[in-house]
Amino acid sequence: MSMFVATRRMTGRVMAPNSSLSVMHGSRFFSASGKQVGFIGLGNMGSRMASNLLKNGHSLVVYDLNKEAVNKLTQQGAKSATSIAELAQQVDTVITMLPSSPHVKSTYTSSTGIFANGRPGALLIDSSTIDPNVAKEVAAEAKSKNFKMVDAPVSGGVGGAEAGTLTFMVGGDSEHFKMASEYLKFMGKNLVYCGGAGTGQIAKVCNNLLLGISMAGAAEAMGLGQKLGIDPKVLASIINTSSGRCWSTDTYNPCPGVMENVPSSRGYTGGFACDLMLKDMGLALSAAKATDGELKMGDEAYNLYKSMSEKGNGLKDFSGVFEHIWKSK
Repeated sequence: MSMFVATRRMTGRVMAPNSSLSVMHGSRFFSASGKQVGFIGLGNMGSRMASNLLKNGHSLVVYDLNKEAVNKLTQQGAKSATSIAELAQQVDTVITMLPSSPHVKSTYTSSTGIFANGRPGALLIDSSTIDPNVAKEVAAEAKSKNFKMVDAPVSGGVGGAEAGTLTFMVGGDSEHFKMASEYLKFMGKNLVYCGGAGTGQIAKVCNNLLLGISMAGAAEAMGLGQKLGIDPKVLASIINTSSGRCWSTDTYNPCPGVMENVPSSRGYTGGFACDLMLKDMGLALSAAKATDGELKMGDEAYNLYKSMSEKGNGLKDFSGVFEHIWKSK
């Protein structure tokens, strides 16, 4: 699998694979200026991603079942559509940020969806996190109907979406990646070309499998240290300058009182819901089963988040696994 990383700098440069040629905004390859963009899915992530496109001068048409979310974007200058079909008919580029595989399939393949109503040749960017096989199926249908499509799931959380510093893992044709980069660079800092259709989703599923495991490990370690009598802030500072350091300890610590402006500092509200982590880890477990693989640590972590959700905490941030593990101890 070929891979290259395009890191957004002040110049907005994107490096092409196996080449010294850079693709820039307004280049001979593709220019996004003056293009009207459709954005479907305005949840915690999508709303912030769409807002960054508006801030960078793009004309947006938005759609979501949540009218309040739509209104927030129209107040920033976006236009609204009353249906997916109406949106698809108006734009040359569509970005989707949806909860699950069934939502993506319906949005793209139904009679009221994008394929049936979109402009031929339109660029389609799906930033949802879904089953890699579903991504491949939808991409194949897109190609058969003369659409240009990439899967482009993200990492970086709500904070990254707000700041425009997300990492995009992109699968699809390399030329379509170049086109999509002209929009993604305004929502993310790192644009990673992973290979053919579905490879962006493969990267995302593997990343979130590891994230779920590492967060559970961080929660156990931080809670153990606290129980044994060390100041959690001291413990975190040691871990973060030692071999145990990871994103779950140095950027998103699950122990209350260690860091400000993270979910653990506000009762595990906001951020990335436990139920969403549960969904993503379920995708990884399903993928492993399909390849006759076994994810022992992944399975243990999945059951931990499942228990947390079943106790009514599915909407809390997944770092609330700290509270779930230690509250009853």
